[in-house]
Amino acid sequence: MRDFSTIQNTDYDLIIIGGGVNGAAVARDAALRGLKPILLEKGDYASGTSSWSTRLIHGGLRYLEYFEFSLVRESLREREVLLRTAPHLVKPLMLTVPVYGDRSRPYWKISAGMLLYDIFSYDKTLPSHRMLPEQKFHQLFRYLDQEGLKGGAQYYDGQAVYAERLCLENIIAAEEAGATCLNYTEVTTLQREGDRITALNCEDKLTGETFTVNSTDRAVIINTSGPWVDQVCQRGENNQQTSPIGQKSKIGGTKGSHIVVPTFSGAPNTALYVEAKSDGRPFFIVPWLGMYLIGTTDLPFQGNLDQVKADNSEIDYLVKETNLIIPSAQLTRDDVKFTYSGVRPLPYSEGQKPGSVTRKHIIYDHRSEGVNNLISLIGGKLTTFRHVGEELVEIVGKKQKRNLPPCPTLKTPFPGAIIPSDPRVTETVKTYRDRVSLSTLNHLFTLYGARAIAVLQLIDESPDLAETITPTLPDIKAQIVYAARKEAAHSLVDILRRRTTIAMQANYGLDVLPIVSEVLGKHCDWEEEKLDRALKDYHNYMENNCIPDYQTAKSYVTSS
Repeated sequence: MRDFSTIQNTDYDLIIIGGGVNGAAVARDAALRGLKPILLEKGDYASGTSSWSTRLIHGGLRYLEYFEFSLVRESLREREVLLRTAPHLVKPLMLTVPVYGDRSRPYWKISAGMLLYDIFSYDKTLPSHRMLPEQKFHQLFRYLDQEGLKGGAQYYDGQAVYAERLCLENIIAAEEAGATCLNYTEVTTLQREGDRITALNCEDKLTGETFTVNSTDRAVIINTSGPWVDQVCQRGENNQQTSPIGQKSKIGGTKGSHIVVPTFSGAPNTALYVEAKSDGRPFFIVPWLGMYLIGTTDLPFQGNLDQVKADNSEIDYLVKETNLIIPSAQLTRDDVKFTYSGVRPLPYSEGQKPGSVTRKHIIYDHRSEGVNNLISLIGGKLTTFRHVGEELVEIVGKKQKRNLPPCPTLKTPFPGAIIPSDPRVTETVKTYRDRVSLSTLNHLFTLYGARAIAVLQLIDESPDLAETITPTLPDIKAQIVYAARKEAAHSLVDILRRRTTIAMQANYGLDVLPIVSEVLGKHCDWEEEKLDRALKDYHNYMENNCIPDYQTAKSYVTSS
């Protein structure tokens, strides 16, 4: 239960607005250092930019071309930290870069870039790159377009298959260390007196209840709301005729869309980092959950940030360019099983091409706008969230003139951190293999890490929770209950899109809605009215954000 009266009477050291991976990382770092943070997220955790990426933990090979060496080094260092502290969620991924004479960077330039990439990741535990001349490359990748092929390169980065859970584990770690984290809690007004924000008016989006979070004399407010940074700033009250906060735009977001397709003829067994044949723009073709994730686009965006959807032209572009790189693929629109799209919270850069706008984050102190206790994060990559959290907490310490203990997150494992050879995995498999399949057990340890044990323990109290949700996937009913009881899931979208990936793997999740609703009603006391509202919200979300042609699915949606 949310205790707003206690929240209103609590003094917090920092107030974080935005529960994406960066805000969650700030809460984790602060709480682990003994500070008292509160995090407020207007939707679900990781429901914005954090769930819209290509799910790579990478240094950004192409950033070398723009001489963003510090960003590459930072990203490669953070990749290594995550491989060590979150081994269940971040795993090595081989990428292959084909080089074409007429439409790619020259072979020598790619080779030089690979060498630099290795130099900047001098402390890595992953293998170094290798260059493949034309004949060797052709032997390994016979399905790729051969026109003008000069060879290629291979190197390793990381992949976060379940990027949303990377954010969630930051939230869990923060709460376990004493942080207060609230999703579905919108900051409606920033109350300002002179040069400080003195209080935040908030609304609980689940009940409509309003409450206030007070900002003490030493509290610092961190705005990590991603593409919504400007919107949050503009909610500042201005009763003293002072300059408004956020009068100048700080976010110039660009839209990126992805498609998910089943495996196809010529599908590579490594990820491909390729340049589009028609316009030379780089994009990825990445193995993902037995399917392929293809993206991303990069288009200027102005519109409703809560309803961002892949346009038909973007879907057609990604399908066409994939077919040009892998002629045997012969993908069509009908092969697209899921789409998602989001807005990168990039710095406002008038006149620049989207691809050339810096991907390095900027920490903006609103002191320049007359507010001394407000800081906004502009930009930020999935890869670098831990370091962003460290930076922002260090700034809080300086503003509050307190000596903080050293940052612990460089070495502190995530709550679910575990490797397959861990004895806990072996013991759990022995205990539950007669009730759930080995594929399910493996899936649960991949998804939850060490916390899979708590999911499986739900079966002990209700044996029916060992049943699979759908025959095509290893997910079981216990996951539904665990999401609602232990992971702050308040909607069907939370459960099927972010706590699990069922929506992205099985017909947008439409087929399993009756089963999920039944489990929530039986085991989580979701009343009929709440379930009806959740079903309606789920269909609206899929229509407005994910399903390319909603009319095609409408007959099923109506009947369900």
